[in-house]
Amino acid sequence: QVRLVESGGGLVQPGGSLRLSCAASGNVIKINSAAWYRQAPGNQRELVARLDRSGRTRYGDFAEGRFTMSTDKAQNRMYLQMNALKPEDTATYYCNADMLIEQPIRFDQEFWGKGTLVTVSS
Repeated sequence: QVRLVESGGGLVQPGGSLRLSCAASGNVIKINSAAWYRQAPGNQRELVARLDRSGRTRYGDFAEGRFTMSTDKAQNRMYLQMNALKPEDTATYYCNADMLIEQPIRFDQEFWGKGTLVTVSS
């Protein structure tokens, strides 16, 4: 069964840093595109960062200059380095990926992780 599992969330003080990870497991052939989203209580889910099929990464305005998305395609992992965190960054962070999977035929499918909670507070 193909899954995405996030880790690395937790409590951090304002100005601190966290690195989120997302691991794809199961019969994953490759990650076509990937993204991180977040959702704070009472708010809609919003894009944090997206890596498209051409290899370009774009960020939400709030993330530009503070967050960096990276991938390790050999390990089918995605990362989100978050620096200079603010209380308004408090949210559940989700990874999302369009992946080529094999079950047993090969096809592309989109997956979501269940999220990891990031709390920025003193």
